Order: sequence, then structure tokens, then C-alpha cells
Amino acid sequence: MKKTFQLVVLLSGFCATAGAQAVPAATVHSLPVSGDLHYVLNYSQMAEFSGSLGDWQMSTLSGSAGYANGKDRFPFSMEYGGGYNWTIAGPSYGSGLFQHLFLSQGIVWRKWNLTASDDVSYLPQAPTTGFSGIPGIGEPIGVPSPAPPTGQSILTLNTVVIDNMTQGELGHTLNYATRLNVGGSYNIFRYPDGNGLDMNMTAANGGLTWRLDSRNSLMGNYMYSQFSYPQYNFSLTTNSGTLGYQRVWNRKITTNISAGPQWLSSSSSATMPSSLGVDANAAVNYQFLLNSASLVYSHGINGGGGYLTGAELDSLTLTLSREFGRKLTIGADAAYMRTASLGNGPVFGNYGVINAKFAGVQATRKLGRYFNVFGNYTAITQSSSSALPSNVLNQLMQTVSFGIGYSPRSKHLRQ
Repeated sequence: MKKTFQLVVLLSGFCATAGAQAVPAATVHSLPVSGDLHYVLNYSQMAEFSGSLGDWQMSTLSGSAGYANGKDRFPFSMEYGGGYNWTIAGPSYGSGLFQHLFLSQGIVWRKWNLTASDDVSYLPQAPTTGFSGIPGIGEPIGVPSPAPPTGQSILTLNTVVIDNMTQGELGHTLNYATRLNVGGSYNIFRYPDGNGLDMNMTAANGGLTWRLDSRNSLMGNYMYSQFSYPQYNFSLTTNSGTLGYQRVWNRKITTNISAGPQWLSSSSSATMPSSLGVDANAAVNYQFLLNSASLVYSHGINGGGGYLTGAELDSLTLTLSREFGRKLTIGADAAYMRTASLGNGPVFGNYGVINAKFAGVQATRKLGRYFNVFGNYTAITQSSSSALPSNVLNQLMQTVSFGIGYSPRSKHLRQ
């Protein structure tokens, strides 16, 4: 009954969104908002294969919507993706409701700009491909996500997670070549079924960017982070300082790299002694008309991915997207995450090194003005050097899906 009610609510939301698009032009002109609005409805059929876990088949009804008001002084944007998975044959590892919402509001005034955002998700498994994080549902892959990256670096199945990050950043242009930025964020992980490690994260940062010329910039940044674990009354703190360099090679390619020391301390030095490590990031971005690609690497300390009390994370992510003519789009993404526990042994339970990898490819072809068909293949694998809870993926899982989508043109709303 509960699942039926959730589905009714979800379908009602989609219908309300669709209905808003069907309003006659005279009514649209009188709306109290303006900007660009788009939405997509998808239905997909999935088959999943996973060794000792068995094979299963699922159906998914999902939708996404995006809005941007296009204002220069008070820019606002919204991105939503959500749906419902049904298991129609085999074991139920991914059934249930999934939701992801990202909101961003900016204020631009002369040499100042302020941005506040909130990124919240409710998922039945750790996210992988696409904005919602659920593979095979037909949403675009291979395009950069507007939301902050997830801290769930350990992949799970049949595990409900609530992840919410609130961020704020203030920027000030000091002169034609120098810019100051300060910001802060607050992030929570919650596992309602008790099969993961709840975590709170508080962070603050400040930095300067020096524009050397039209193509080259130097960056200096300081970051403070605290991770706390309510179940264990334990916390760890990091302080890092990095220097970076960014270069705009041409209209298509941009690269950046930064690195510096990272100091670690904890509320229990006996279980996790203080240490000195490295915080590093690097990225290559390509963007031109209908094609895009990015390669991003990061190294540093994160909250532990939901199963460790802090960890050293190495992450490498690749995204590719290309349009062939007006009807066919090919997207691909892949990631590698190495999550290693801190200290010399188990700290409050789990420990070890967890290696997670996933890759997906999707082809989407338009059928007329409003409909499209898609096919998707995704492979996810994970291994660990020590025993972890049974809901943590520990083998190869493959997903094959096909579906159909309804995607009308973006609507420009005018006051």
C-alpha cells in the first residue's frame, strides 16, 4: 500500500508538470515566473545480471525537469530527476522510489556575487551514472552533472540513503586580475534502515585566483572539513592548503591542476593518530557545440563512503557525449574509486581497501518531435580487501535496458 501511494504521488507530479506545458499561450504569458523550462518522461525495461546474487528484471517509470530563469542579477536554476523501480522477476535489489533535486540561487551585484545551493537525494542504492544515479533509466549520461559529486564512494544495493548537501559561496573581484572566494557547506548521510554509517560533514574554504593573462591563472585555496559520526561519538578533522594552475588552451579545451598538504586529526588519537597527507585535483575539459568530454582526478580524505570512519579516496571520472546530426546522441561515462580506511586497523568496525569501478554507454535516437528511444549498457564491479556488510556490492553487476521517452521542446516562460 505504501509503495502504491508513493507511485500515485510520483505520477501526479509528472502529470502536473506535463499539464503545465499544455497551458495555452495566453495563460503562459501571465505566469509569475519567466525563464526556460524543460521536462522528460521515460519508461524503461531492464535486465540485470550479477553472478551469485542472481538475475532479475525491472521496469522503471521516471522523469526529469529543469528550469533556469535566465536573469543576470538573480540567476536561479533547478534540476530534478526521479522515478520508481519495480522488480518483475527475480530478487529485489533495487526496487523503490528514487529522487534527486538540485537548487541554486545566485545574487550578482557589481563586484560581488553570492551563490546558495542545495542538493538532496533519496536513493535505493549508491549512485553511479546519470543525474539521478540510477543506471539504465534513459536519462542523459556522459554530460557533466550540475550537482556536487557524491560522497558515496562505496557502492551498495538495496540500501536506502538520504544525502543532503547545502552550500554557499561568496565571491568578490578585488581588481581586474584578482578574485577572492569564501564558502561553506554542510552535508548529511542518513541510512533509515540502519545498514550504513550515518555521517555529518561541515566544511569551510577560502581562496584567491590570480589571472596572469587571458589564458593562464594561478589559484591558492584553504579548506577545513570536519566529519562526525553520531553512532560512535567520533569525529575527524582535515586542514588543507593547495596551489593550482589553470590554462585555457582554446575555445574548446581547459585544464587545471592543484595540490598541497593535508593535515588530519581526530577526536581519538589512540584509534586514529594525526598524520600528514596530500590533497590533489586535476581536470581536463573539452566543450564544443554538440560534443563534450571531461577527465577528472582527485585525491584526499573523505567521510568514508558510508561504511568507514573516514577514508583516503582516489577518484578518476571520465565523461563523453556526442551528437550525430539532429537525431542520434551517444553518451558514455566511467569511474574508478579507491576508498582506503585510515589508521593501521579497524576503527569502530569496518576497515580495508575498497575498489569500485563502473562504466556505461547509451544511445538515444529521436522519433519525430516529441519521442525518443534509447538503449543502455552499464557494468559495475567492486572488491574489498576485508569483509563488509552484505548490502555492499562485492562482484560484477551488469545492466541492459531499452526504453522510450517523451521529450517536448523547452518552453520559454514569460511574465
